[in-house]
Amino acid sequence: MKHNQAPENEQQDTVKIGLISISDRASQGIYIDEGLPALKNWLGAAISNPSLFEERLIPDERATITKAITELVDEHHCHLVLTTGGTGPSRRDVTPEATLDAGTREMPGFGEQMRQISLHFVPTAILSRQTAVLREIPGHAALVINLPGQPKAIQETLEGLKNAEGKSIVPGIFAAVPYCIDLIGGPYIQTNEAFIKAFRPKSALKVKAQ
Repeated sequence: MKHNQAPENEQQDTVKIGLISISDRASQGIYIDEGLPALKNWLGAAISNPSLFEERLIPDERATITKAITELVDEHHCHLVLTTGGTGPSRRDVTPEATLDAGTREMPGFGEQMRQISLHFVPTAILSRQTAVLREIPGHAALVINLPGQPKAIQETLEGLKNAEGKSIVPGIFAAVPYCIDLIGGPYIQTNEAFIKAFRPKSALKVKAQ
């Protein structure tokens, strides 16, 4: 688990985040998993709230993936669950199906935007089947998002694309995550705006205490 300290002068809600890396070979110890460290490093830089991480490294097995998602939401009460790996067209890539099995409502816009971002780099982005869902249980709900397997692609889809002057060309998906968590009753996630700026309508912004 990783705990980010909030600034002393600002009370912030703790965010519980589940991270799932899905790989047959990494889960067997054949090579070192890079997905979990990449996710933790990025989120540690992006989120200013105190954060608690629950991590899983599991094989490409549909029932195993679904079980990991449901446990992270139902038992650990994670507000956000991010998976990495297993979203391609090969027969062992079953992460989207397992995610849909765990979800109560689909959020297809996240997958659509990730493919738009990745298409700026590789034409094979259209082969990605990444999606997102909400998992809702009595008294709690979470957002679950499938991310790519490579650290560079993870960063690109979360951050989006910027030009040489630093202006956003294609928004990254994480800009929409905090407001989505608001809408499903989760904590008010604040980001380090120099790194990535969350988008909320003006009516949803919290006014900082003077």
